[in-house]
Parts: sequence; C-alpha cells; structure tokens
Amino acid sequence: MIPTNIYADPAYDMACEQFRLLADYLNLDSNIRQRMLHPKRAVAVSLPIHHDDGSIEVFTGYRVQHHLALGPTKGGVRFHPAVSLGEVAALSMWMSWKCALTGLPYGGAKGGVSVDPTRLSIRELERLSRRYMQEMIPFVGIHTDIIGPDMGTNEQVMAWFMDTYSVYKGYSVPEIVTGKPVAVGGTAGRREATGRGVVYLIERALNLLGMRPDGCTAVVQGFGNVGSVTALGLAHRDNIRVLGISDAAGAFYNSRGIDVWAADRHMAKNGSLAGFDGGEQIPPGELLTLQCDILVPAAIEGVITERNAAKLKCRILAEAANGPTTPAADLILFERWNEIFVIPDILCNAGGVIVSYFEWVQGLQQFFWNETEITDKLFRILEQAFAAMIKRARDAKIPHRMSAMAIGVERVVAAKNSRGLFP
Repeated sequence: MIPTNIYADPAYDMACEQFRLLADYLNLDSNIRQRMLHPKRAVAVSLPIHHDDGSIEVFTGYRVQHHLALGPTKGGVRFHPAVSLGEVAALSMWMSWKCALTGLPYGGAKGGVSVDPTRLSIRELERLSRRYMQEMIPFVGIHTDIIGPDMGTNEQVMAWFMDTYSVYKGYSVPEIVTGKPVAVGGTAGRREATGRGVVYLIERALNLLGMRPDGCTAVVQGFGNVGSVTALGLAHRDNIRVLGISDAAGAFYNSRGIDVWAADRHMAKNGSLAGFDGGEQIPPGELLTLQCDILVPAAIEGVITERNAAKLKCRILAEAANGPTTPAADLILFERWNEIFVIPDILCNAGGVIVSYFEWVQGLQQFFWNETEITDKLFRILEQAFAAMIKRARDAKIPHRMSAMAIGVERVVAAKNSRGLFP
C-alpha cells in the first residue's frame, strides 16, 4: 500500500473521509478504492529567489495530479502561507470529482506555494512565479496538466507562468495556463466565472424552493474574487440584501445591507476590508451563524464543523469555497435537510474550471467565443449537473453532496475500469 502520511493534513483527511463514505454507499471494490484514493503524482520543489534587497529566501512549492483516466489534469495554483502537500492533495481530489460531475475531460490537479504574497514586491512575486513554473516544466503540458489561478494568484501570475513555459519551448503556448489576461489568449468572463456560477446555482435553488430572490438576505464569508463577484451578482441581479461580508482582516455586518459596491471599491484600493466603514465589525466566527436566507462560505476549507453546523440559520448553503464543510458537520446538515438546502462545493464553485476548459479549448483551436457565448455555455453545463444531482438525491434519498460525488466518482471509476491497469 502507498503510504499516505506524506499527505497528513486535516483537509486531506476530510477529502479521504468523504470518499470513504461515498465508496461505502457505492459498494466499491477495495482495489478500485485504492486507485481512486491515492494521487497519481505528487511533486515538492524548493524555490529560491532573490529579494529586492539582494537576500535569498527559499520557498516550498507543490503540485499534485490526482488521476489521468479522463484526460489531462487541471487545477489552480494557490499562494498562501498555510499551503501544504496534504492540502494540495485534497484540493486535487475534489477537483477530480468536480470535473467528472460537470462532464469535463479532465482529472483533478492542484498546486501551491507556501508564501504570503502580500509581503512580496511585484518583482519578487514575478521571480517566485517564474521559478515555480520553471520547476514544474517536466511535469506539466497542454495534454498533461494545465495550470490555473487560485487563492493568492491572478491573471498576472498566470501570464508569467505562460511566458516562462513559452520561453522554454521557444514559441508561445497560451493553452498551458488558464485564467490569463485576454491580451495573451485568455477568455472573456474567466475572472467572474466561479462567482457567476455560484449566483446561477443559488437562483436555481431559490426557484426550486419557491422563494422569490427580491427580499432575501445573504451572508458571504470571504470577500475575495469569488466572494465579491457572488455578492455583487446577488445584489445586482436579484436585489438580494447582503447583510455580512468578511476577509482575513475581519467580518462586517449591517442589518440594512452592506453596500457591496463600496466594499468592492475598498478592496480594490486597499487590498483588504481593513478599515471598511460600511458595517459594524463583528467576531469572524459569528458571521456564519447570522440569520439569513443564503449563506456563502467562500474562503477556506473546514469552516463549518460539528461545533457550528447546528447553529446555522440559513435556508440555502452555497459552498463557494473548496471543502468548507467537514464530514461531521455533513451528518448534522443531513438531519436538517428540510431546513437547509446544500449546494455542495464540487458543483457550487465549478464555474471556474468550466470556463477554464473553454479557455483551453479556444487556445488549442485558436477560435474564440465572446463573453455572452461563454456565459451561456457555462450556465448550460451547470444546469445539467444541478438537475442530475437533484434527481439522484431525490430518487436515492441521499444528501446533495453524496449525490454529486456519486455521479463524479462513478464516471472516474468507469473510465479506470474501461482503460484497465498497465502493465
């Protein structure tokens, strides 16, 4: 058996526990369980860079490719101090189920660097980005593993990744990364894709529950790219009152509704919500248990646990983050199935990888769609996955997460069984 201690991390433990519960439900053979559970490849690299003052610092970078049964792997790269090999492995596993659920021809992957990007200058950030991509060149490729943005990375970092790989190849290879600027082969609507997908699925849930958006309230934990686009979409498209928002700098509450446009401008100017005067600052832990119609955890994994799951006061839980709910909390939420409608993460935040797929295809074919076409294609795929999840959950009387995972896992199992084991 492959040792799993190299992935020791709460996020990886959570991903494995979710899979084990699902495997028991599907009655998967022990042999296929082993193949599904362990990542195909994991790489750790040292990343020495020069700081602007001439000193050298060595950072640690990771890349995990979960499986290749459906096609090349796909996944983002995050720059965050808490990044670990185990966290990256968990994220790659969740990405596998997400891609399979939405019908994308990908296996899951993820990468990361243990660093606080806010303490780096722009030149230091470029050096680190280029060094990471240089170290990844032996392991990635347009038909092997395609990189995208994640927490702490953005369009500019993707452009540096692409340029580094292209310089190595001797010609431009825009399809090696997604989420890059439109000027160098990116696709319209990629930055907003995940948040737009979250808003679309919330609207579908509201419709299914017979709730009118106008007059509903929402709380968004994590006001980064995904959370801010979600909050702005809910307020603008549906006239939903956003009562609370948060980021690493703090949580803010306003019973009359947060001016999310002002909050977005504040973030753009200051880089965080620190000093935002559009609401009362409250303890971050209280944000998740505020009374609201829609709760959107859009930050990090493991924030909804057995300690607060019973205290949630929302009607819809839209998991915009990866792995925000622990397995122990899931048991509590399933007992409250008639109170809380869960949109699980592998569906709720799939908009980003779906539009990344469109960007990859456009790069390969050198044929581009406009933003309206991209958004229409995005919503069509989300609708198919949402309908399939709801039908299976109702027919089998299982939680939405188990239903979504079952669809994804069965597709990967079918691919592995069809391809067999070599040698």
